[in-house]
Amino acid sequence: MNIEPEKPYPIYTLYEIAELLGAVLKVSNESDNDIRIVGLASLTSASDNRVSFLANSKYRSQLASTAAAAVILSDDDALFSPVACLIHEDPYLAYAKLSHYFNPRPKAVIGIHPSAVIASNVKIGDNVSIGPGVVILDHVFIGDNVVISSNSVVESAVTIGDDVTLMPNVTLNFGVKIGNEVIIQSGSVIGADGFGYAPLASLSEPHAWQKIAHCGSVVIGDRVEIGANTTIDRGVLDDTLIASDVIIDNQVHIAHNVSIGSGTAIAGCTGIAGSTTIGEDCRIAGGVGITGHISIADGVSILSMTRVTRSIKQAGTFASGTSMQTVTKWRKSAARLNQLDELHKRVKALESQK
Repeated sequence: MNIEPEKPYPIYTLYEIAELLGAVLKVSNESDNDIRIVGLASLTSASDNRVSFLANSKYRSQLASTAAAAVILSDDDALFSPVACLIHEDPYLAYAKLSHYFNPRPKAVIGIHPSAVIASNVKIGDNVSIGPGVVILDHVFIGDNVVISSNSVVESAVTIGDDVTLMPNVTLNFGVKIGNEVIIQSGSVIGADGFGYAPLASLSEPHAWQKIAHCGSVVIGDRVEIGANTTIDRGVLDDTLIASDVIIDNQVHIAHNVSIGSGTAIAGCTGIAGSTTIGEDCRIAGGVGITGHISIADGVSILSMTRVTRSIKQAGTFASGTSMQTVTKWRKSAARLNQLDELHKRVKALESQK
């Protein structure tokens, strides 16, 4: 039995969902076209008023027992479905698009909260939402349909394009430029000073390090998404550049003067040192460490926990390190690794005797 939630949650019929996705709806009888759908769920947890999806055939066993009203899947997998099918050439993409129609996050309230502090010379576009505790300093430009959530700080001379969303506690430092349709998750800091210092040679100096002023900024293109607690440092002389359609996960650090090409994806806890250039359409997995002053070509994939210490000049998949072992095997491997230099010398000596 379908149980419909109270408004404002959306409800769509299966027929309407098929139209939204451009999917082929396959039902056992015509009346199923009008089944009312209130949300999405996994194959194992879905009830008869939810839609699920199957993007990987290895989960067909879950498909056989699902109680979903319908499943988004490929034409091949539809043969195994006991329920209505929404057949699509790319089920995962179709699911991703449909998820936005059932997103429960409340829409931002248009207007400026009374507790926001905004300089008098800020230019604000139409249909903008500025939440509680927001601080916006001088000479900021804000485009149309922008959401600046609670306790975010926008420093002087920042430019924010149209349809941008800043979640709570985001900081945009001086002079940062944000394109259109950008989403920045909570706690991220864009445009802080990077780790730039010159060592002082004289012991008579009161400090060991001379800080370098970071006179560049950060420029972010269109349709970029930045995860929570990610930091992108401003450039020293030139700007740090994030091109359009880049997606960046949580807790990523991007140092000063890094340049990232369009369409690149960077997973969580990756660290990128200064003045590194990363090409277009790269895939960088979690926990990768990339040293500074190197270049990575277009179309490169780097697997999790890889240490990148030199430039990568052509597309391909790269990895470093070893996979997990029991501690006993790891200790043996580490001991043998320490013996490689001596073994190399012995082999060279034997070869010289031939």
